[in-house]
Amino acid sequence: MKTIRELFRIGTGPSSSHTMAPRKAAEMFLGRHPDAASFKVTLYGSLAATGIGHMTDVAIIDTLQPTAPVEIIWQPKVFLPFHPNGMTFAAYDQENKLIDNWTVYSVGGGALSEGEQKQTIESPDIYAMSKMTEILLWCERTGKSYWEYVMECEESDIWDYLEEVWKTMKEAIQRGLDAEGVLPGPLNLRRKASTYFIRATGYKQSLRSRGLVFAYALAVSEENASGGKIVTAPTCGSCGVIPSVLYHLQNSREFSDTRILRALATAGLIGNIVKTNASISGAEVGCQGEVGVACAMASAAANQLFGGSPAQIEYAAEMGLEHHLGMTCDPVCGLVQIPCIERNAYAAARALDANIYSTFTDGMHRVSFDKVVTVMQQTGHDLPSLYKETSEGGLAKDYEQM
Repeated sequence: MKTIRELFRIGTGPSSSHTMAPRKAAEMFLGRHPDAASFKVTLYGSLAATGIGHMTDVAIIDTLQPTAPVEIIWQPKVFLPFHPNGMTFAAYDQENKLIDNWTVYSVGGGALSEGEQKQTIESPDIYAMSKMTEILLWCERTGKSYWEYVMECEESDIWDYLEEVWKTMKEAIQRGLDAEGVLPGPLNLRRKASTYFIRATGYKQSLRSRGLVFAYALAVSEENASGGKIVTAPTCGSCGVIPSVLYHLQNSREFSDTRILRALATAGLIGNIVKTNASISGAEVGCQGEVGVACAMASAAANQLFGGSPAQIEYAAEMGLEHHLGMTCDPVCGLVQIPCIERNAYAAARALDANIYSTFTDGMHRVSFDKVVTVMQQTGHDLPSLYKETSEGGLAKDYEQM
């Protein structure tokens, strides 16, 4: 498995797979051909189907256009064999002769792959173990926790990076709570985070707690939908779940930043396991791979903060993912707004429930986290493409895309 830096990417929304990764790919291709006279970029499958709503073309054009003219070709009905998020970059000289072309895939969470054994192209593997079961056994054998395994595998400056991640997450919540008005796009969807926050403060403790979690998740997700600075966790579309849970727990339980960073490390490990053994791409496996994985990550992080054993933490993560199995990715109008924003708030609440449920147990259960990851991958494979970030079915049906 690769560094959790690739899971927690600091950048701007609205989509890690449809905005951040295509921008990165364009930057890499431009670096190879800075003297090109023109560019042609063909977008396939999900990238083409929801690319306008996700600002895929804007990300590519903003990167390449200062150097040379860019033509975007949309192929929403063409799915390349390796992954639904395929794109081909072509560079031409002054006589319009092809200099080079490059096919690359956006495989989820902002990661890129050239299609060989589903490996990303940005960093080497640094984790020897990639299955939850074997890492759990390591924890039980050594007496250490998941975050300590992360510490053993990552460079020493990982804590500095996670500190920056946490700072960015908190700032997104705070900006989102202050912001008002309408989100970009044809849905004319009003921001709700500030209203939820104000209303939550008027309730007694139990309802206030849940209302605040909703408000924090909405705040980050609305920032993402408006192109604000967020952290993929594990994707842009699911970026509100982990910040809301950790922010609420730190404020209500006074957990130190050190413990929050350790919880983030564990959350990153959980997401990394899914990314390595299945997928965190909505275009490949549906929203179960985005919001479902985010819920599993947040569930594990919360359980660790409350003193859960390695077995209880694994159980919390398993429940967080299991109870999102089969969730489709059907963004209305191709925007990361409906149902994405609301799902972040609901998944944050579900993560807290998974933590509580696991805390009442000894951590022993029949279905392992690894098994659920395998089932999630197969379920995503079996879902028709119209339910995997193409905006052709489900909730998106009968709505025209941007």
